[in-house]
Amino acid sequence: MKTAQHSLILAAVVAASLPALAAVGADEAARLKSSLTPVGAERAGNKAGTIPAWDGGLTKAPAGYRNGDARPDPFAADKPTLSINAKNMAQHADKLTDGVQALMKKYPDFHIDVYPTRRSAAMPAFVYDNTFQNATRAKVVDAGHGVEGAYGGIPFPIPKDGYEAIWNHRLAWRGGNFTMPVRVWVMTADGKRSMASGGVQTISQTYYDKGGSLDKFDGFYQYGKFVANAPGSKAGEAILAHDGVNASAPRGLWQYLVGQRRVRKAPSVAYDTPDSVTSGIGLFDEAFNLFGPIDKHDLKLIGKKEIYIPYNNNRAAAAKVDDLVTPGTLNPAQVRWELHRVWEVEATLAAGKRHVVPKRKYYIDEDSWQIVLLDGWDAKGQLWRTNYSLMLTAPDIPAVSSFVMWGGYDLQTGAYYLNMSSNELPRQYEVKEPIPRAFFSPESLSSEGGR
Repeated sequence: MKTAQHSLILAAVVAASLPALAAVGADEAARLKSSLTPVGAERAGNKAGTIPAWDGGLTKAPAGYRNGDARPDPFAADKPTLSINAKNMAQHADKLTDGVQALMKKYPDFHIDVYPTRRSAAMPAFVYDNTFQNATRAKVVDAGHGVEGAYGGIPFPIPKDGYEAIWNHRLAWRGGNFTMPVRVWVMTADGKRSMASGGVQTISQTYYDKGGSLDKFDGFYQYGKFVANAPGSKAGEAILAHDGVNASAPRGLWQYLVGQRRVRKAPSVAYDTPDSVTSGIGLFDEAFNLFGPIDKHDLKLIGKKEIYIPYNNNRAAAAKVDDLVTPGTLNPAQVRWELHRVWEVEATLAAGKRHVVPKRKYYIDEDSWQIVLLDGWDAKGQLWRTNYSLMLTAPDIPAVSSFVMWGGYDLQTGAYYLNMSSNELPRQYEVKEPIPRAFFSPESLSSEGGR
């Protein structure tokens, strides 16, 4: 009898520790057509009136805009309503992440200029339709690190745990297929800026193929290729990634190194391996604020809160490099911050696992389901890293995207980097027609990278 009771208790404990597996019911999903936006954000503004109601976002390209042009600032006439620095941050601490507060303490000149909140996030109608279907059919598998039953939309618009929220980021709408020339800028602690890498980044969100469906979906939600063309020491190098939604579509990573003149699998391009693209300042699983598996951590959904985040940063995307990438931090005068509601997800090191960043906090924008800020602590419990995305607004797609202008600060060394910067380059975040899968084959790397 005691053995049976012990087994029941153990089973209950194990079940409680696992992420939820069931989708929401039809009644709850119906909120996506009433009190919630089509992707699960709160449709209403906040009680203070500092966050407005969502009215559909920005969905029309400005007059004369051509695909690939630098997108103009849709809110250029806005003026800051508040500026926060080390002197007054205590008054606003409840709306500042630990990382932002640490930057204010470390750099006396660092501040954030807060502008009126503009809920510009929007997605095509087919994404909203698929999200509504996903709400009642999607579920997490593989102990939370996989998904089934989702296609073409946000998988968990009404999330129940941290795993679902993180999958919403992974599968967030960013435009489908796009390419851009980019530069990676590194700033050392002594104020010396250099270009760590340059090249062309191409991404295909095959999860959002319009001609696809859940029945046809092969499980690979995204293909990405980066081909370096600068500096000379890295020109010709290439990285290729195939990312899947669950174990039935295992992740694939390949590198082409000019010196070796061959394509090889690259399993080390993951987790806490220093990211060579950023000269080792960033870690590979910090790329795009989340890149590759994060199964060395347990994820907990803390809840939703209002904080200041970088948003609608088209002005920063059009700035000159000298004006944006400045000693200490990005130039505060170029970066726009707004008050938004975010989902907070805490990641703590899983039992029996090792990682140089045992604790992280992810902050996910409720309107776009993309990670905007990320903090990381070291093994001593000291805040070590704080990462960001400046969030580009692209009404022509329509979308807001965290895949442009993201980077991170090493709070202990004083170095930082800005990745995926198209500043002063001829093209910016250019949407493409569906890209042939052959373009993302390992065989294509040697010819693409060796040019």
